[in-house]
Parts: sequence; C-alpha cells; structure tokens
Amino acid sequence: MLRVAVVGSGPSGVYTAQGLVQQSQVPGVRVDVLDRLPCPYGLVRYGVAPDHEKIKSLQNSLRAVLEDERVRFLGGVRIGPDALPAARLRELYHAVVYCVGAATDRRLGVPGEDLPGSWSATEFVSWYSAHPDSAADAFVLGARSAVVIGVGNVAVDVTRILARGAAELSPTDIPQAALAALAASRVTEISMVGRRGPSQARFTTKELRELGALPDTEVIVDPRELELDPAYADPSGLPAAGRRNVEVLRSWAAVPPRGDASRTIRLRFFLRPVALLADQEGGLLMDQQGAGDRVGAVRFERTVPDGRGGVTGTGRYEDIGAQLVLRSVGYRGVPLDGLPFDAGLGTVPHVAGRVVRDGATAPGEYVAGWIKRGPTGVIGSNRPCAKETVTSLIEDAPVLERRELPADPLDALRAAGVTPVEWAGWQAIERAEAELGASLGRGVVKLPDWAALRAAVARTSDS
Repeated sequence: MLRVAVVGSGPSGVYTAQGLVQQSQVPGVRVDVLDRLPCPYGLVRYGVAPDHEKIKSLQNSLRAVLEDERVRFLGGVRIGPDALPAARLRELYHAVVYCVGAATDRRLGVPGEDLPGSWSATEFVSWYSAHPDSAADAFVLGARSAVVIGVGNVAVDVTRILARGAAELSPTDIPQAALAALAASRVTEISMVGRRGPSQARFTTKELRELGALPDTEVIVDPRELELDPAYADPSGLPAAGRRNVEVLRSWAAVPPRGDASRTIRLRFFLRPVALLADQEGGLLMDQQGAGDRVGAVRFERTVPDGRGGVTGTGRYEDIGAQLVLRSVGYRGVPLDGLPFDAGLGTVPHVAGRVVRDGATAPGEYVAGWIKRGPTGVIGSNRPCAKETVTSLIEDAPVLERRELPADPLDALRAAGVTPVEWAGWQAIERAEAELGASLGRGVVKLPDWAALRAAVARTSDS
C-alpha cells in the first residue's frame, strides 16, 4: 500500500489527492491531507470573496474528495522546526507532496509603505474571510477614500467589497465584525490604480463587469488614460479576454460622470506608486482630520508605454488622497522547512513536480500548486499542475513502496504530541457556523478566530 502525505488542503492539494486515488496503476493508495488550519479548502474558504458564492461552491466538489474512504483530512498539523519536523513526516509516508501556496505578498518597495492605514490586500481579504491568523480590524475606521494599487482580480475583489452595502453582504458568510465595520464605513471614493494600461491588466472580464453592476455606485474611467495604451484604439491583436476588458472600459469611459451615486469607483491607468505620504507632508495637510501619523495620500508618477510591453516614468507626479491604501501587487512563496528554495522565483526547484536537491531529484518529495509554479493562473490551473505531479509520483511508486512504514502514520503523529483535527472536527466547525448564523438572523457565518474554532472542535470530543 502506497501512503502519501499531501501538505495543504486547498485546490492543488485536493486535486493531488484526487489524482492519486483515481489512478489505476498503483492500487490501494492511501492519502492523508494535512493542513495547519482546522478547516479545509485553503483559498477557496479564505481567499474567495464572500459574495462570490458560485466560486465558493467549489467546496462541494473538494468535499467529495476529502470524504473518499481512501483520503483522510488531518487539520491543525503544523510542519516546521517548532512543530512536526519535515524529516519526521518523510519517515511516516512513502511520499510527501507540498501544496502550500504562496504565503506572503510582494512589496511595493516605496517610502511610507508601512504607514498606518497602508495594508496588503491579503490582510484585508483575511479579515473579511475570517482567517484565524487575522489580527487587524481597523481597515475602514476613519477612512473616507481608499486607493487600491493593482489591477488584478484580488484588487477588483477588495474594491468591490469596499463598495458593497450591508444588505448585499449580510446573506454571505462574512464574519459579523467585518460586516458591522463595512456597514458603518464612510468610504465613498475608491481609486483602483495600475502602472500599465488596460490591455495588460490581469483582471478577468467577469470580475470587471461586476463593478459596474454594484447598486448606487458609479464607475469612472478617464478616456485620456485609456488612449495612452497602444492596443486601446485597435484591440484586435489582444487575446479574447483583453479585448473584452477593453470593450467594458470603453463603454464606461464613454459615459460622462453623473455624480449622483453614493459611492464612486475610479479606474486609473499608467500611474506608478512612488511614495505613500503621511497625512501631513511638508506642511501640506493631506487628511484634515488625521492624527498626523497615518497615510493621507499616495504619490504616483505618470508612466507611458515604452514600446516593449512595459512602461517608463515621465517625471510628472500626481497625489491621490486616501486614508486607506490596499496594496495588491502579487503573492510570493516562502521557504519551507527542510526543502530547497529558489529565492528569486519564490518556488521550490523541481522537475515535473519532483523536488530537486543539489541538481538531483529527491526521492519521495514533490510539489504542486503555487509553491511549484509561482502564483499564476486561476483555481482550475491547479488541475493540470497536480496531474503532472501525480504522474511523476506514480512513476516513482515501485521504488517508493519498498520502504517499510509504521502501521498508521496517525498513531505516530499522536505519539509525537500532535492532535489532528479529523473530519468530524471540521463538521463540528460547520455546525457551529450554522448555529452562529442562525443566532444572528443570517445564514452560515464564519467563526472569527482560533479560539472559536478550537471551541467548536472541542465540542466533538465532549459529545
């Protein structure tokens, strides 16, 4: 029997488990899906916006895999020097597949980036998704205008959530504290800014169109900025998604601003952030009601296309006032305990998913997902990525299976002081979230922190 540990229960991890148990070359495969959180589904649970219910419904297909009798979910298992060493995990399984994603944000690298009121988009997403590691909660407090730096789908998500009303968010599973804060928000103007043009923006057309469908919200696009993009006048050479994006932006740019909506979203292009300014900068009061030590504006340099797909600075600057800045410029992988790491790429070196150490593949060690290929693609991109890794693992199986293992890795984990949250524990969390929602007159509402999650799991052992 081939025993495999999959570290990470997001889409790449679950697709890896599914590929392993569905292949026919090696019968009797058993897969343990480990996660440091007590909840499965990774970014589907903690990254997909609460108002994207159709995408979140992907959890149903992921659930079917984790409920397969050949697959076992073991949550609350941390891998690392202060927890279960990676070397010990390797001793307990014939193979280990790391599917841990990209855990940190890319930085802007500009002055003022760490001013109060400046956050990564991931921190904001973690807050409204009830990630138990989220400690921040004052995002919108005192803010009247916001700047979102980036033009990808995450930037669109955070912009849309900022503009949503309480009536629209209440039916979702957004945690109660975030719902209350957003309901009381005074943010009425949101600028989403990209350093390049619309033809190079990374958002999908469906996400983009959603901004135009928000109730009582006006989307404003400056046609002069769009016209700087060489592909704007003739988008026929763009991929289909790019052409559709340009068409949507063109339709918005053609409508004069009305000025009668409660909220305004401004899409800006060809502006590169060079500094985040405190609310008092050189005697200029950026935020009339600020305390003097928080962000009050973002200074951008105007850019123009360089003819090679990039941009160049013009030396002309523009300040956009904001008491809230969300930086959405990409993700980056972090080194994993006991594994090689390419610091330049933010990935684990590999060949077709096989981990490479000192120029040679390491028997029994594999990667899939963002830690393998970098933070690119959509959720569906994880399927072919996982398939490639599974193919490599199955090819190696005849050699891997020769090594004798403990009868059941779970017994060894418990002996080492690890108490995994099994599927019944996760089901207890689901019940607790349903009960919380009912008590608030809402549907399912996510438990907001580690204490609440642990209390829900404890109820399983007490029953």
